[in-house]
Order: sequence, then C-alpha cells, then structure tokens
Amino acid sequence: MKTPAAKLVALLAFAVLVLAACAGEDSSANAPETSTEEKTAETTQPEATRPDAAGSNEAAELARAEVGRHEISNMLPADGKKPDPARPLPENPPEGIEVYPATTNRTVEGPVEYEREPPTNGDHDPLWQNCGFYEKPIKDRHAVHSMDHGVVWITYRPDLPTKQVNELRSYGEERYVIVSPYPGQDAPVIATSWRVQLELNGAGDPRLRQFVNQFRISELSPLSGNRCTGGVGNPQM
Repeated sequence: MKTPAAKLVALLAFAVLVLAACAGEDSSANAPETSTEEKTAETTQPEATRPDAAGSNEAAELARAEVGRHEISNMLPADGKKPDPARPLPENPPEGIEVYPATTNRTVEGPVEYEREPPTNGDHDPLWQNCGFYEKPIKDRHAVHSMDHGVVWITYRPDLPTKQVNELRSYGEERYVIVSPYPGQDAPVIATSWRVQLELNGAGDPRLRQFVNQFRISELSPLSGNRCTGGVGNPQM
C-alpha cells in the first residue's frame, strides 16, 4: 500500500507528462505546413525557372569551349591577306544550341566520314565551299572547311516550302554564310558553325538570325577569318 508521499510523487510525475504532451501538440499546431499544392509546385517547377535551366547550361558550356589543342590555327588565307578579326563567343546564345567536342581540322583527300549530319567539325577537303546560296546539296567536306574559316552553314530540308527557301536565300547574300539543301536532316532548318549547331522550326525562327549574328567568324573556328571565296562551287544569285 502506497504512502501519502508516494501518491503525491506519482501525481506530480503524471502532471509533468501531461504538460509536456500538451506543449508538443501546441508547437506542431503552430508550425507552418507545406500544402499539397506547394509540394507539387516544388517537384514540377518548369525547367526554364530552375537554376540549372537549359539556357544557363548552354551558355556555360559555350563559355568553356576553346580551340582544341589538335586543331591547326596558324594558317594564312589562300589570298595571302590578313585574316578578318575573329569575334568572341556570345554570352547569351540562342536556346537549344549543341556544342560538340574539338577533334582535328586537317585537310585530307577523298571522302570524309562524319559523326553528324550535317557535320559540325573535323577533317575536310583541301578546298572550301564558296559562300552563297545553293539550290542543290553541296559536299560535306567542302562545307566543313568553310566552317573552319568561320562560316555559318544553313541547311534546309528539300521539301521546305518555297516561301521559306526564299527567306533563306537572303542569308546567302551575307558574308561568311552558306545556304544549301540537306536531304535527310530531321529539322526543317539547321544552322551550324564550327562545333556549334542549332535545329530550327523553319526559316522564320528568330533564333536563326541570332545564331548567324553571334557565330559568324567565331573565335571557336580555328582558322576563323580566312574567308570563303576562291574555293569550289557556283552559288546562285
């Protein structure tokens, strides 16, 4: 049988436990909660607003790019004149660009196999493609040599509507630009400079103008500024 003192101790212990439990309930009741909507928003935040958004990755990858150690960059233009000055890579490139690794840019005889279609860089023919607009496909190995000189190569599917082809024709009138059809390519229009490529929805895609302006005579092209005349091809006017 418990003494009065023991009963008092037990009663006090019980009271302490009750008060502690109540305090815990109060603190959890007052703590802010994350609603279902907020949790969903956190897990489904759009890519464009995340810190690692595609645009940021593209710009960062481009910022790290430089002429490869196996790429020749000290060859004078065929006309013997000083190369046109190369332009720095853009800090805000068009969304969707792909930047590819450096390889080599040797001149070789005969056909050349490339990893991509259209190709972005690599060994190429000793002769480059003259800049301008072409109604028929041109050789990859000649176009790659031109891109080595800083050219932007715009290719389009042969079934592209005539109106859009005419829009592209005007780009062929600009310096350091080649335009030609490319059978088998996936996108309606593709813009390519040395090691950088962008698939486009069509001739009116605003990213095309941005790409041409930003990557023409790019410093990433090993022989940038060596021009694209005096080579092969007869572009249409």
